[in-house]
Amino acid sequence: MSDYLLCATPIQGHVAPLVAISEHLVSRGHRVSVLTGSRFRDAVTATGAQHRTLGGIADFDDRVMQDHLPERDRHRGIAKLRYDIETIFIRTVPDQARAVEAAVAELAPDAILVDAAFAGILPTLLEDPAGRPPVLAAGVIPLSQSSTDAAPYGLGLAPSASAMGRVRNRALNALVQQVLFRKTQQLANRTMAELGRPGLPSFVLDLSRLFDRFLQLSPAEFEYPRRDLSPNLRFVGTVLPPAPVTGVLPEWWADLDGDRPVVHVTQGTIDNKDFGRVVRPTLDALADREVLVVVATGGRPVEELGDLPPNARAAEFLPYDLLLPKTDVFVTNAGYGGTQYALSHGVPIVAAGDTEDKPEVSMRAAWAGVGVNLRTGTPTAAAVRRAVDTVLADHGYRRRAQVLAAQIRHYDTFGDIEAELEAAAATTAAASAAASAAATRGAAGLQVG
Repeated sequence: MSDYLLCATPIQGHVAPLVAISEHLVSRGHRVSVLTGSRFRDAVTATGAQHRTLGGIADFDDRVMQDHLPERDRHRGIAKLRYDIETIFIRTVPDQARAVEAAVAELAPDAILVDAAFAGILPTLLEDPAGRPPVLAAGVIPLSQSSTDAAPYGLGLAPSASAMGRVRNRALNALVQQVLFRKTQQLANRTMAELGRPGLPSFVLDLSRLFDRFLQLSPAEFEYPRRDLSPNLRFVGTVLPPAPVTGVLPEWWADLDGDRPVVHVTQGTIDNKDFGRVVRPTLDALADREVLVVVATGGRPVEELGDLPPNARAAEFLPYDLLLPKTDVFVTNAGYGGTQYALSHGVPIVAAGDTEDKPEVSMRAAWAGVGVNLRTGTPTAAAVRRAVDTVLADHGYRRRAQVLAAQIRHYDTFGDIEAELEAAAATTAAASAAASAAATRGAAGLQVG
């Protein structure tokens, strides 16, 4: 039995995988503490783990992100990504780091596991490895790691390892690192200096290379192949949420068993303030099609959708473990976890994402041949209609999604993560025992002398 500290940025898509990992570790007899936002206290304690709260500006509520990102709507494309990274993940580092230091001092964990974007671990990670616990990361977003075989993270471009592609990638890497994210890098280095640490030894979006072990939560087949991946990287498959306790199903649930293809559309639970981005265009696009459109509002009242076409059904939440096996196409704003959950059931994708990591998720779906990338977060009804028609007509999308589902099932994700943590903890224990033995021998030598 070991003591583990898990740390997560207080955003649903970052916390949920760590909570699921926590539940597994607790069930295996380990003592687990989870450091994250106060709004996730109940979710953490329900797993049997101890909840520790982030302080200051690091403890924000992702359900009202507009309160924490007041200037976000002024930016577009890569500028919006840069603003998000600086505001959410870098400026919160001092408060995150203080919470980490307090937790390590009190708990003396055998190992630490953080979500890959939890930058508050950097001051600890940059210390002498002999004087700190092992630090592992879980890749809860598409892999961000510069390569000559792929375009830089955030551009949403398909990879290319051809001779010309590698020239393109090198040029784009230089542009991103030296121009587009130069101020972001400077901010990160100033933040480290203020905390008494050296500047980052690598590009700010290449932090995956720094961890003692980096566990990407994805099947390798859903990630771009790179010949220059860092040796600390391991793909461990997808953390799937536990099957929910099914309550009363909607009265229309039996309609899913009809002859019409089922198209499910949702904007998740965070980016669902404006249904005009994806949900409403999908309803309008398919109103005259022989399909059944099923909407999950992510907790908002169904009435806020407005009038529904006769072929549409809606609910605030739906049991995905029961819905996805009945779904023919998933129209999504391309959240990483939701996309992989659909693919774990072999459901092909229509992806419409243009913020955060969503352009990268959308492009991976297209590159893997499991979906259509609309290349925008606000598609027209006509674009959605063409994409859904394409996926329904071309059975290759479903076949490739089913192949990916089989590959996902091959992973023992929770077992592999536990094994990596145990190996890290054992290394620490061995080093501690060796140091203790050396100190004992030294003391004995002094007494003899």
